[in-house]
Amino acid sequence: MKWISFYIVVSFLFSLNACQSKTEEKQKPNFLFILADDYGYHDLSISGSKFYETPNIDRIAQEGMIFTDGYATCQVCSPSRASIMSGKFPARHGITDWIGAATGENWRNAGRFNQLLPPEYEHNLSPEYITLPEAMKEAGYKTFFAGKWHLGSEGSWPEDHGFDINKGGWDVGSPRGGYFAPWENPNLPSGPDGENLSMRLAKETVQFLKENKDTAFFAYLSFYAVHGPIQTTEAKWAKYRQKAEKLGIAETGYKMGHFLPIRQVQDNPVYAGLVEAMDDAVGEVLKALDELGLDENTVVIFTSDNGGVAAGDAYSTSNLPLRAGKGYQFEGGIREPYFIKVPGLGNGQKNNTPVTGTDFYPTILELAGAPLKPHEHNDGVSLVPLLKGETIPERPLIWHYPHYGNQGGEPSSVIRLGHWKLIHYYEDDHNELYNLHTDLEETNDLAVVNPEKVKELHGKLFSYLQEVGAKFPEKDPEYNPQKEKEYLQKVVNEQLPRLEKQRLEFLSKEYNPQNNWWGSKGYE
Repeated sequence: MKWISFYIVVSFLFSLNACQSKTEEKQKPNFLFILADDYGYHDLSISGSKFYETPNIDRIAQEGMIFTDGYATCQVCSPSRASIMSGKFPARHGITDWIGAATGENWRNAGRFNQLLPPEYEHNLSPEYITLPEAMKEAGYKTFFAGKWHLGSEGSWPEDHGFDINKGGWDVGSPRGGYFAPWENPNLPSGPDGENLSMRLAKETVQFLKENKDTAFFAYLSFYAVHGPIQTTEAKWAKYRQKAEKLGIAETGYKMGHFLPIRQVQDNPVYAGLVEAMDDAVGEVLKALDELGLDENTVVIFTSDNGGVAAGDAYSTSNLPLRAGKGYQFEGGIREPYFIKVPGLGNGQKNNTPVTGTDFYPTILELAGAPLKPHEHNDGVSLVPLLKGETIPERPLIWHYPHYGNQGGEPSSVIRLGHWKLIHYYEDDHNELYNLHTDLEETNDLAVVNPEKVKELHGKLFSYLQEVGAKFPEKDPEYNPQKEKEYLQKVVNEQLPRLEKQRLEFLSKEYNPQNNWWGSKGYE
């Protein structure tokens, strides 16, 4: 009898422990991380756009904290994405350009006749890093990925870096085949013809939420939108064409930058429809969180990997008053929507502390109650104090892009410390200095009148770059300034007028893409 009684007591205690363990697991916050592609700081209603409509993304901002000075770690995609995964700036992890970009003598094939040859860069996210999803798995989380990866070829896909499930992540950075089925993706079979890719990724995410609602989860929804090719439905195009007309169509839409024309107005109805489709997809996932009763225990994060495309690619949007856009060293290329919704914290408050993509890793770990890994997220800090209304120590943010952007950006490195931003250019080693507090548009270069600040920031910037073994561009011995001058004149004489003509065609009532609106009828 004594043995039977002992067995009953032990069994009860074991059950109680198991029950407590399950309760603790249930109390862990869930995480939904939403990453948009090429999505500009002002491509939202809440950030001042009068043209785009984004009620669902706006809701995340309104219910969370808006980081007004939130940044991607690079002006192009792969480096920024690697920084979110690793907590390291691009100069440290070595993926300094979008994976697939030409380097060295191969850059000449672009026909731009530039002065420099860009250096080589890493083509896969290093397997030696403990990534954010791997750290979350260690903390007991189920991990899920949907959408764009672009951090290496097979063997360096999401499932190789800590994600239990991968829906659509592979080598490429654009939606191969477009935004409407049939598309080409080895990890996301096409649905019925005309199915919307953004909504499909949302539905895959919702299915994961339903299947794991009783388990702590880390879901990473990484849209291909709003990367080119820009596509939308006929109904959405018509809606935004009429809206552009009502707002007043500007006589011109571009002005010439250093290498390429830069869009100055938000009036592209095709792009606006693509933006709304992504917002619809965000709404689908937020609705699922509500209906499953998960909204009060789920941290929701929204950001982008670089600025909106104002030049190059599809010349989709304007980031004004921020200067330039994707691929550029200016604020339009690196400053992003950056929202963190923690149930019970934030509630639409704005915080102007400079923060960046490397900060998500330690922030998420701390919110999850997991130990930080400072030897991994070397260049990130936890933002939990800011979410609680406290402060964090001032620190420098570093950008290193020793490449020419497809969009017209120049090989450069950047440091921001406090309100001050220094840009170092590698073509001629000159520096520009801006006070972002008084000159957010970066129109007043203060380098000449403030040499001491230039010296201070230049020293900090290059001390970091040397410490991490950053790579730099080299002079092209075949550089011919006359050929570059002729190329740039051709851009002004031919490409700029062509872009202005295309802009008006998109806004014409007779516009027809000649492909049945991508078979999208019925998939609004």
